[in-house]
Amino acid sequence: MTRIRVANVITRMTAGAGGVALRGALALDPDLYEVSFIAGGTGLDGSRGDATAEKAEVLRGEEAVAAAPPADLIGEAFRAGMEVTQVPSLVPEISPRNDRAALRTLTRVLAEGGYDVVHTHSAKGGVLGRLAAARAGTKRIVHTWHGFPFHDFQAAWRREIYVRIERHCGKHTDAFLAVGAQVAVEAMRRKMGTADRIRTIPPAVDTYTYAPGNREQARALLDLPVGVRIVGTVGRVCFQKAPEHFVEALSKQPDDVYGVWIGGGEDLDEMKALAERKGLGERMRWLGHRDDVVRLLPAFEVFAMASRYEGLPCVVIEAVNAGVPVVATSVNALSDVVVPGETGLLVPPARPEELAAAITYVLDHPSEGKRMAEAARQRIGSDYTPDALATVLDQVYRGPYRRPFQEGK
Repeated sequence: MTRIRVANVITRMTAGAGGVALRGALALDPDLYEVSFIAGGTGLDGSRGDATAEKAEVLRGEEAVAAAPPADLIGEAFRAGMEVTQVPSLVPEISPRNDRAALRTLTRVLAEGGYDVVHTHSAKGGVLGRLAAARAGTKRIVHTWHGFPFHDFQAAWRREIYVRIERHCGKHTDAFLAVGAQVAVEAMRRKMGTADRIRTIPPAVDTYTYAPGNREQARALLDLPVGVRIVGTVGRVCFQKAPEHFVEALSKQPDDVYGVWIGGGEDLDEMKALAERKGLGERMRWLGHRDDVVRLLPAFEVFAMASRYEGLPCVVIEAVNAGVPVVATSVNALSDVVVPGETGLLVPPARPEELAAAITYVLDHPSEGKRMAEAARQRIGSDYTPDALATVLDQVYRGPYRRPFQEGK
């Protein structure tokens, strides 16, 4: 039997979109699918792992892995037996010179690969990947909205440009996958795709079995003072994640409450300085990138997410699986999991005082936090697993979905 060849195109093969894409690919039946990844040349911190990436048009296999930064997941795909390619000119920032080069390179790589399906992820990878796949004559093009590059915290003219670009790329898309119901609703509201081509998918996370002793082990790994209460989060230290609002909310907590931020990013030094000015000192810990996030989560009394905009982050599901109550901003698909007052607490974005009050409530009412955490675990059930995602991927890759200009063929 001839296997279906699938190429995943993604700007940054990092946690979040990269993790969902990789877990879905790994869960597909290897007897039916041959999956590869084509990623951009930047990682979580925007740097390249190898100077050769600056000169090369395309890096493949071990060279692509060597050029990837530490937080990149392309190495995991390669070790799993998948074909991996890095296109250094595919960068997340708007860069006309790089963008033109990336489009040319992607078109050539996809045409040479003869893929049956091209599945794109993230904003830049989604735009250039779909245009390249259409030029290469790919029979089926799928795109996942893990979130959107447009949001309420940017100029209206910029937001409108992004929406128009998405609408144009939609003409070259057979099927859309939206991470969370509200992401799908927003896409339809913006007329970015027709209802018959949009499917909602879970942000699949690996199952991890927690035992009663995991909490003590996690606290030992954090090396914090005995008896303190921990409010933690995971994500890039950047504008989207609103780390300054997390710091502000923590500064309003009692002295026995410590904050933990797992993840690096471009605003890290600025946020460290802010925490010092707020008088947090040792009460705010910046851990940088960690590969053992799921082992650290049980240490938290509260998982707090301050983001200005999101899709539905995998780490929220992981926190729920760890039995940690969630306080988050009411952005996009968070309400799929965090039902206000039932499975967690939601507050408006950019309101650090309300985030602080919600955190305080959960800390002061641990039985309420436990109730909501258990209800959240019951709510997600087995719907957020790689196997559940793979079922949808199989249906979409083989299904009847067709881009508009193909209708009637």
